Amino acid sequence: MNTLTIFYDAHCGLCSRFRRWMLDQAAYVHLDFMPYDSEQARNRCPDLPNLRADQEIVVMGDDGSLWQGAGAWVTCLWALREYREWSLRLASPGMQQIARRVVHWISSNRISLSHLLRLRSDDALRAEINEAVCDDGTCARPTRNAA
Repeated sequence: MNTLTIFYDAHCGLCSRFRRWMLDQAAYVHLDFMPYDSEQARNRCPDLPNLRADQEIVVMGDDGSLWQGAGAWVTCLWALREYREWSLRLASPGMQQIARRVVHWISSNRISLSHLLRLRSDDALRAEINEAVCDDGTCARPTRNAA
C-alpha cells in the first residue's frame, strides 16, 4: 500500500487538528485527506455516503480496502513511523474492544471536545482567511461587534 485516503470532517475542530497532526508526522505511506462531504471524496469512494462518514472516520487504501471507526484509527497509526508499534498493540485481540470503546466515545463527543479544547475546524480557519482585509499591503481580520 502506497497511499491512504482519510475522509474526515472539515467542520470539526478535533478532526481538523488530527489531520494537521498526522501531516506533521513522518509516515510510511502518502496520506491524502479529504473532507468526507466533498464531491472529490464521493468520486474517490462512491460508497462513502453509506458508511456513516459523518459519524466516524473512514480510511481507504489505494487497493480499495476500507476501514472505519477504531479500525480506521489503528490504520492511521500504522501509517506513521513513530506510532506503528502502537497500532499493532491496539489491533491485538485483547485491545480491540478497548480501542472500539475509546474511539466510539471520541467520535460521539468530537464536537463538544472541539469546543471544550477550542479547536478550530479547517472550514472555520478557511472562512477567517477569506474574510481578511488586505487593502494596504497588510492583512487584518475584520473586527466583530460584541452583541
